[in-house]
Amino acid sequence: MAPSPSLLRSLYRSILRELPHRPLSTPSPIQQRIRTSFSTTTSSPEDTMLQVEQAEQYIQYMKAQRMYATLLERYNPGMSMDEEERVRLTARRVGMELPEEWRFRQKM
Repeated sequence: MAPSPSLLRSLYRSILRELPHRPLSTPSPIQQRIRTSFSTTTSSPEDTMLQVEQAEQYIQYMKAQRMYATLLERYNPGMSMDEEERVRLTARRVGMELPEEWRFRQKM
């Protein structure tokens, strides 16, 4: 049994939703490849169903990766900070303020 066109359209849109947004006028190579994959027909319904199952698994994987990145950023906020900023915020968290560093400036 071949999948319905609405199912294929739904899968295609779900995949595009998980990819980084790009203008329609300049699709990325991965978007072009996915569109080509969905627009070409396979000879047997078994191959088509296999591709549909793979697309569903890929969508679940991309959703899980997006959620993982969100949770990682939420629970590790200092991940993108440099060492000085991380030390300063850690000191503030325990009620201390770090002194400002003295920087030598040459007078011209």
